[in-house]
Amino acid sequence: MGIAALVLGIVSLILAFTGCGAWISWLTALIGLVLGIVAVVKGKKSGEKVGVGVAGIILSAIATIVTIIVIIFSFFIGIAALDEASTSTSTYKYRTSYNTSKY
Repeated sequence: MGIAALVLGIVSLILAFTGCGAWISWLTALIGLVLGIVAVVKGKKSGEKVGVGVAGIILSAIATIVTIIVIIFSFFIGIAALDEASTSTSTYKYRTSYNTSKY
């Protein structure tokens, strides 16, 4: 379980920095966090090493924080873009009729 937590932590950290992947990253980070905690608790009970589980917990926690920051940042960038698009005046002119007498 510790290796799965580590892999999910790495995957969610990579996905957090991609555009659409940030919306999926929170789920993989959450699963990695749960698996890491379970691996550490089981490892301490049985006397095994828990380093991989702890690394999975740390990476998943960092990925969760980065994902939250990226989602909030992209939300505010989207709001600003919509506000700019709705308030700016466009210099684009389009024609409603075409002059076909040249042809």
